[in-house]
Amino acid sequence: MGIAGRVVIVTGASSGIGEAVALRLAREGAAVVLGARRAERLDDLVARIAGEGGAVAARACDVTRRADLESLAALAIERFGRIDAIVNNAGVMPISRLDVFDVDGWDRTIDTNIKGVLYAIAAVLPQMKRQRGGHIISIASVAGHKINGGSAVYAASKYAVRVISEALRQEVTADGIRVTVISPGATESELFGKIHDPASQKRLEGASEIALPADSVARAILYAMNEPDAVDINEIVIRPQAQEM
Repeated sequence: MGIAGRVVIVTGASSGIGEAVALRLAREGAAVVLGARRAERLDDLVARIAGEGGAVAARACDVTRRADLESLAALAIERFGRIDAIVNNAGVMPISRLDVFDVDGWDRTIDTNIKGVLYAIAAVLPQMKRQRGGHIISIASVAGHKINGGSAVYAASKYAVRVISEALRQEVTADGIRVTVISPGATESELFGKIHDPASQKRLEGASEIALPADSVARAILYAMNEPDAVDINEIVIRPQAQEM
């Protein structure tokens, strides 16, 4: 019970929810092992956490490459001796209508949002089974609950995260491993700025104005982690109060 002393991997840690989670966990006394593609941003975050007295390690990590996640898990064991939790946060959101035919965007979404979560599970699960405990936390989305035209592939990827997580939960119950899905609504993030389809940009106008602070999602994650080991918070949906979807 509690966060202090736990060893937690966070992917996509260089900005947004991942950065907020890393800071929250470190300030609660966890040892954080951070992965992200942007090494410079990652270095800045490591320096910030270490400057506050936190225990931290980091390695450049692209979740579309299985070897990168295996390396991140190995770093956690090398530096801190165990893996108590992972927050699968890395994700992309290149949304558009299917008839825009953004096939490259579809591939990127599937590789990052689905295969990246599977690769992360494969990287940490053997260690958690050996420990007879752990916590696998994955970021989905309200888009995986309520489908809207214009976000088919993104919504499918986040629904897949929920399906994978529920199947995993059933498979690892006997191993003492907990599984949690966090499904945020509009949240402060760089993802909005990376939508290049004009129709999708217009459809999401105003979302940034009501967006949750990333730290709100971080606090939801800490709530799930803070419960006693015998309590498994399986899913949390968190939205801005003003968001209808």
